[in-house]
Amino acid sequence: MNRPLSALKACFPSTIPVLAGYVFLGITYGILMVTNGFPFWLPILTAALVYTGSMEFLLTAILLSSFNPVSAFVTAFMVGARHLFYGLSMLGKYQNTGWKKFYLIYTTSDETFAINYAAEVPKGVDRSWYYFFVSLLDQCYWIFGAALGSIFGSLLTFNTEGLDFVMTAMFTVIFLNQWMKDSGSGLGSLRSHVSEFIGIAASVGSLFVFGPDNFIIPAMILILLLLALFQKKLTAWNEEPAAAPGEERS
Repeated sequence: MNRPLSALKACFPSTIPVLAGYVFLGITYGILMVTNGFPFWLPILTAALVYTGSMEFLLTAILLSSFNPVSAFVTAFMVGARHLFYGLSMLGKYQNTGWKKFYLIYTTSDETFAINYAAEVPKGVDRSWYYFFVSLLDQCYWIFGAALGSIFGSLLTFNTEGLDFVMTAMFTVIFLNQWMKDSGSGLGSLRSHVSEFIGIAASVGSLFVFGPDNFIIPAMILILLLLALFQKKLTAWNEEPAAAPGEERS
């Protein structure tokens, strides 16, 4: 089978939660832009070029405010600073991907990172094409949603408040999928979920210490440090053979 086509077929199911989330959020973004007086083509263009949902929503306010490039740069940097950690985490996975690496870097959104980082590429499927199509599909979902919202947004009359909750639901689905995958790894104990527990504990702790507006970056730093600290132990656990039914590990 053609390598790109087989990779596309293999990766598409994993992007379905993103499809649901991005289309609805993109519609919201498109509606927000056109109802604030921007031309219908602008949200489509920014969806393709800027392609970072949280910053695109802020972009509406930035474009409506007085010209302040320094403030816009600082805002964009702070909002996107978490991508520094994404890049470090994907160094190994994006090695030897050739020309696709530049596009993979450009399209590393939160959701694309979550899927590609946790992806188990099927045997016989080209790894670089798999990552590429996850990234491409996710971006197309976002652009499609923004286009729908910008073109038909002025015709909608219902209240769209709270529509952005689909992002929370989407991340919950991705988290539960990872949890179930680890549960089926045969480790037979809660230690198969150590990575998830680290993420939850670091996030909740940072939320209490730094507050809801500032906890993301400290939480990511803490998660990175803890995973680096326990890397050898986690690797050793993952490499242990599965226990036989009824057999307990020491």
